[in-house]
Amino acid sequence: MPWHRRMLSRIARPASTTLFRCVPPGPRRLYPTADPRRPLTTVAEPPEVVPDPSLGSYVRGPLEPPLAHQTLPQFWRDLVRQYGDGDALVSMHEPAKQYNFDIQPSSDRHLKWTYGEMDGAIDALARGLVAMGVTKGDRVGAVLPNCSAYALLQWATARIGAILVTFNPQYKTHELLAALNLTSTKALFITPYLKASPFLQTLLESLPSYTDGSPRQHELAEPVLPSLRSLVLVDNVHDEAEFARHMQSSSGLSDINDLMLWRSDGWEASEVSKLEGSGVKDDVINLQFTSGTTGLPKAVSLTHFNLLNNGRYIGDCMRLTPTDRLCNVPPLFHCFGLVLGNLAAWTHGSTVVYPSGFFDPRAILDTVEAEKCTALHGVPTHFLGVLGELENGGKKWDTSNLRTGIAAGSPIPIELMKELIENINLTELTIAYGMTETSPVSFQTRTNDPLMKRSETVGRVMPQTKAKIVDENLNIVPLGVHGELCIAGYLVQKGYWEDQDQTDRVMKRHPGDPDTLWMMTGDVASMDEEGYLQIVGRIKDVIIRGGENLFPVQIENCLTDHHAIREAAVVAVPDTKYLEVPGAWMVRSGAKHPGAVHLSGKEVRQVVIDGMNRQNAPDYVWFMGEDGVPDELPKTASGKVMKHVLRQWSKDLAAKGVGRV
Repeated sequence: MPWHRRMLSRIARPASTTLFRCVPPGPRRLYPTADPRRPLTTVAEPPEVVPDPSLGSYVRGPLEPPLAHQTLPQFWRDLVRQYGDGDALVSMHEPAKQYNFDIQPSSDRHLKWTYGEMDGAIDALARGLVAMGVTKGDRVGAVLPNCSAYALLQWATARIGAILVTFNPQYKTHELLAALNLTSTKALFITPYLKASPFLQTLLESLPSYTDGSPRQHELAEPVLPSLRSLVLVDNVHDEAEFARHMQSSSGLSDINDLMLWRSDGWEASEVSKLEGSGVKDDVINLQFTSGTTGLPKAVSLTHFNLLNNGRYIGDCMRLTPTDRLCNVPPLFHCFGLVLGNLAAWTHGSTVVYPSGFFDPRAILDTVEAEKCTALHGVPTHFLGVLGELENGGKKWDTSNLRTGIAAGSPIPIELMKELIENINLTELTIAYGMTETSPVSFQTRTNDPLMKRSETVGRVMPQTKAKIVDENLNIVPLGVHGELCIAGYLVQKGYWEDQDQTDRVMKRHPGDPDTLWMMTGDVASMDEEGYLQIVGRIKDVIIRGGENLFPVQIENCLTDHHAIREAAVVAVPDTKYLEVPGAWMVRSGAKHPGAVHLSGKEVRQVVIDGMNRQNAPDYVWFMGEDGVPDELPKTASGKVMKHVLRQWSKDLAAKGVGRV
């Protein structure tokens, strides 16, 4: 039996024939739209699903709204017909003339497209992809900042049945090459720079055949990357002469502007139409990399059916309408930006706004004010950065139009939630939980959930989704008891790309339920009597102190409730007596923060003793940027704390006696 299963309590599954109780949806409300021909639309209040106590921690989401069985391109065509003149995309950091075509007036300061205009650009790119030899099933990769090219690729690849592969811009070169080979990527879209890093130059240094000799466009042949045929450059320098110098780096480079075919009377248009017509809902159209539940990088295979419906239900929870404008901050290589951001907004006729290529708090606030954004997405790190800019930016921004958005990636402390409501008007901020393998969202709070539920839980199960919490024998645990969360339904991935062994480890059919394929999330969770889910950590992050399981998320929430603590991350530290004890990594609140005081390590420990108990109190406390400790918590590009790094730091410092309280 795997070690992590032994952590879960052994409780027999209760017997019952009733699966769940669904409270009928509330009354419908009228909302204005951007379409004068359809000035009002109805948005139903989300149904409430309450678990049956006799079944324990098992719940099945409502069957309404029904699942959409269209492909993404089919759904998009309906959106264009309905909202053609409404704004679809605004990219604040790209010029109006990002592409060599008069899509919008030259007087515009930045790129802004309606649904109809964006549809034309998608068609142009789809025709260009076909012309360069991309067809159904081929993998098309992107290593890009948040930009219009990413948005176009999301739809253009789906239109021709190609598979968009999203790569983390923070990959080291050897990691990127390995991921490209794993997915046999045929075409790769990149920019000259990623932030200040000369990405194109670094990549070409690893691919000598691209600079030696005279490789031809779309006929690349590099032994290190045998499948790659095309390398397409997207301009993010916005200087004609400089971009031309980058293009001269290799004769094999293509310019996305030259690739896009705006005429629709060639053979390429017929081929696009044929490929689009051959698509079915269960075709894989996106590969997203995740370290997942087994710790090794894997490519998650997601379909039209997965992504389209998840986007729809996410937007429903936020009550998005065509009048909403979403400031989409999370990176698009991640499901947060690509699905919770792009697809949740576009499936509701809303506008997506990119404030910058990479996270920039000042650009976010400038964008929210200028574009009158009504929604803002981010992980806690993003929101803390925005609040910090408000405090120290030397300017007052108008955020009065904001109302909703999504916080995900890690828990939102109640104090942070209150600050977001008070300072930037996010009164209807929602919390979402999921994993890339479930498209990704399986639980989400609603805009009208009580503030405490939006802070202490990740909401209730989404429509058309099954969820249960099990012990190490796969028995469902009673309500309120911790166990491993399992998810089933339309949202579960098709499998890890070319890795059946890893797929079989996490996707299982359980005894007594052979018709349901469950995704084992690797997350420890509990469910209350109203169906709200609380995530208490990864199974691998649980601290076993003298045989007692301690959950880092609960300790972190206790710590961040204190005004003096901005962020906290808790990990296991080796101990000779208890084997493991908690160690806390702390980020202090700013000096201007109301109630901020300078806590000592012993006072931090006392905070947990007072708020929880002595067992959960950290034996080690480290403050970022003090006593030789690194200045910042190590985080992924999507804002998650890298706890495996903290565990190693903790082990090293504890061995020297540093931080002991």
